[in-house]
Amino acid sequence: MSFWFIRVLFLLLTTVAGYACSQYRPEVISGWRIGLLIGFGLGAMLIVIDHLLKGISLRAFSAATFGLILGTIVAWLIDRTELFIWVSKETLWMIRLGLFLSFGYIGMILAMRSNKEDFSLIIPYVRFKAQNLPENLLVLDTSVIIDGRIADLLEKRFVEGIVVVPKFVLQELQFIADAEDPIRRARGRRGLEMLNRIRQNPRHEVKIHDADFPEEKEVDAKLLRLTRSLGAKLYTNDYNLGEVAELQSVPHVNLNKLAAALKPVILPGEVMPLRLVREGKDKGQAVGYMPDGTMVVVNQAHAQIGQQVQVEVQSLLQTGAGIIIFAELKVAAAA
Repeated sequence: MSFWFIRVLFLLLTTVAGYACSQYRPEVISGWRIGLLIGFGLGAMLIVIDHLLKGISLRAFSAATFGLILGTIVAWLIDRTELFIWVSKETLWMIRLGLFLSFGYIGMILAMRSNKEDFSLIIPYVRFKAQNLPENLLVLDTSVIIDGRIADLLEKRFVEGIVVVPKFVLQELQFIADAEDPIRRARGRRGLEMLNRIRQNPRHEVKIHDADFPEEKEVDAKLLRLTRSLGAKLYTNDYNLGEVAELQSVPHVNLNKLAAALKPVILPGEVMPLRLVREGKDKGQAVGYMPDGTMVVVNQAHAQIGQQVQVEVQSLLQTGAGIIIFAELKVAAAA
């Protein structure tokens, strides 16, 4: 259900309520026009406040309320010390108002800037943790959804938790899927297919998060703020986003780095099967690929292109794009 539908319905209800008050309590609200105006104005004001607070999470609201209570208690304790008994009643009223406003504001700001560990110092032995929900929240960005490997990790239960897909990421996927460029369009549609595949997995709950941060223009900045506010972990394939997350101490996992760390270690002298698929750069060379995509260059194997052969690793070359393996033909077999 659209939020704007609820807002319009609420505005109509407050307007009708204002009219009803003018009919039942004419001594308070004189005239049905004034009642309609008051009801409409109250509803419109609350909708504007709702729009301004849309980037604030429930955790931030709870922290602000807690800080307001602490600030009010401190202001009340100062007021009870009778430090201001010598001033007149009019001045005392202004001092009290200033105390409660000042300490209430300071308490809200400090509470919203604090984390759960700070609260545990104020209230010892108490940890603000949900007991009935898993704490492992997985925030997915556009690149990792399009990549699709996260779906395999979830299905094989290597990764578990509640999958959180921000609404602005979903909108970005839809924008890519509607692009005129066929390559971008295919990537966007693959991302939507992968997301539907994840949602159909009964083992994992998927939530579309409505939070947005209008003051942030970039999707990456919104992802980092949302991940931090939820206490979640960000999954991405974007190298630059991962580096920024590292600098800002935002928990994250880069699937490309994870895949590189899990690649099998190949040592010189090792013999392995390989299908040769094309010619190499130099004369007589043939090229094949390992299951993880690592390129293997085999010397004197041009005649075996298209066949499954046994090769012996001779050396490894580290390049900016990855590792290239150089091998010699060991034993050839029919494909």
